[in-house]
Amino acid sequence: MGMNVGTDSGEDEVLSAINTTPLVDVMLVLLIIFLITIPVVTTSIKVDLPKETNVVRETKPENVIISVNGAGGIFLYDTPIKNSRDLLDRMKVFAAKKPQPEVQIRGDAKSNFESVGRVMYAVQRAGIVKVGFITEPTGP
Repeated sequence: MGMNVGTDSGEDEVLSAINTTPLVDVMLVLLIIFLITIPVVTTSIKVDLPKETNVVRETKPENVIISVNGAGGIFLYDTPIKNSRDLLDRMKVFAAKKPQPEVQIRGDAKSNFESVGRVMYAVQRAGIVKVGFITEPTGP
């Protein structure tokens, strides 16, 4: 009883097809592992997230309004401010008042935010603790 292996010429045939079955098996196992572990990672810590509320701001006469236009110019109410030192001196006057007024900053969306940063720095150096930003409400 004999067995014939290979061809008659004695050379082995070259197998040109790639067996993709092990690759598919590994990929399915990885997919299952990721599907199981991702929900555990994202919800493992219980956190009470804050709820968004839209609070209507009241403009009181004692509020200080600082505006920054698109060119970076700083205005206290409607009066232009020359430089950061001038703004700091004016903010120290408001900081000395009892009760201290709230500073509301109106920054143009197209302005360089370096100017808004200078306003915030001057307000902080003057010692004013109540600072807010005025924005446009988003549509429904």
